[in-house]
Amino acid sequence: MSVHPRRSLVALVAAAVPVAVLAVAWPSEAATTPVSGGVYTLASGASGKCVEVAGASTAGSALLVQLACDSAATDQQWTARQLSSGRFQLVNGNSAKCIDVPSSSTTSGTRLQQYSCGDSTKNNQLWTFAASTATTGKYLVKSVASGLCISDRDGSTAGNNPIVEETCSDIARMQWSFNSVTGSTTAPSGSAVVAKDGSGQYSTIQAAVDAVPAGNTTRRVITIKAGTYRESVVIPANKPYITFQGLGSGPSNTVIVNDKPASTAGTTGSATVYVQSRDFQATNLTFSNDYDEAANGSSQALALALYGDRAVLKNVRVTADQDTLLIYNSARAYVANSYIEGTVDFIYGNGQAVFNACSIYEKRSTGGPLTAANTPSTQTYGFLVYRSTITGATNNTTQLGRPWGAAAQVTYRESSLSATIATAQPWIDMSSNSWKNARFYEYRNTGAGATVNGNRRQLSDAEAANYTPQKYLAGSDGWNPIG
Repeated sequence: MSVHPRRSLVALVAAAVPVAVLAVAWPSEAATTPVSGGVYTLASGASGKCVEVAGASTAGSALLVQLACDSAATDQQWTARQLSSGRFQLVNGNSAKCIDVPSSSTTSGTRLQQYSCGDSTKNNQLWTFAASTATTGKYLVKSVASGLCISDRDGSTAGNNPIVEETCSDIARMQWSFNSVTGSTTAPSGSAVVAKDGSGQYSTIQAAVDAVPAGNTTRRVITIKAGTYRESVVIPANKPYITFQGLGSGPSNTVIVNDKPASTAGTTGSATVYVQSRDFQATNLTFSNDYDEAANGSSQALALALYGDRAVLKNVRVTADQDTLLIYNSARAYVANSYIEGTVDFIYGNGQAVFNACSIYEKRSTGGPLTAANTPSTQTYGFLVYRSTITGATNNTTQLGRPWGAAAQVTYRESSLSATIATAQPWIDMSSNSWKNARFYEYRNTGAGATVNGNRRQLSDAEAANYTPQKYLAGSDGWNPIG
């Protein structure tokens, strides 16, 4: 990322063909094959009830139980986060903590708990999924640490029955349905449908955006069938309340991609998707720019540029090399249960954003800074990485960030920082901007990369009360997408 002013695209105002109005709602559950980044409820084959955290607790060591399934209950929502080949964490949507085998116990009958997520070395939080050979569509969930399987104790149908680990057997109480919360393959009634094969109303995403009337005042849902859509998409400022919803079993099944670099299109112009409008939402899809920086020369090449205020992204993937995700124009964005990867400064801008229960991956072997905030000195908040997991291709090479602007503000809070972090010096200078003068903070992080030293400013408990997701996003209108 360079430090010259960012160039913008001219807003596109297109002809308007009405798209049917649809009430705001995230997709309903659908049984599916578990994939990385998918968000699921886990239903027992014996009871039909779902795994949840007792009392919706956010505390470490809170025990797991089963209750009647409710896909809207975030403490029943689990993100499958792949950390290595075939090995997954299961991250709770309410607490952002992981299903955990206490002390890596190998005793059959041990109750399972939630605990702060570690890295790929914490085997008692890693699970493999094996398709049941006895019952189609169900899976055995096996601990890497103990070799035992998640079970509804005694196959009970009672609410609040404990969830335990037991010696694996392909029987009902150890057979689990992964019911997708955000991965519906069926378009909601009344939505506009984009399909490359001609089976929808539109064959390109831009055509569906163009059909939304300027100045619309109601939510417009554009559903996008599984496939790869190689195009550039611009949502003009006069078209608020647009939702993109992928219709695949997971976000990797519906991909919006292009390969424009900033060297030919300008920084913002390189974005595969450029959102100028407010109140944009997206779920269950991938934003990507596959320009190969190493092969073609260093250049910014954005996957997603958010210029419109109050964007909400859930269960999405945002992938590129340099400058992956831009939050600009003092926009606010809430990103939850999502995956972001890049090489240099790949979360950046002057906006305010919260990344809740996300996986952030530095893919370059030589590492690089994850963030480059340009927070104005008059703006209290910049970026909050909250209860998320940071990993990378190599150890001791990745920086938490550098200041694009002198007053840059970034906080990493209650997150798992793997050994990829350059622990001695995780914040670095950018041009004439010193990291020492920036507002860079950490609070209660865990993992091999979360050491504390004189180069890592830690918030006190009292200070941390002012660095919550709600405070980052509230603004002057009290916006609270978190609940």
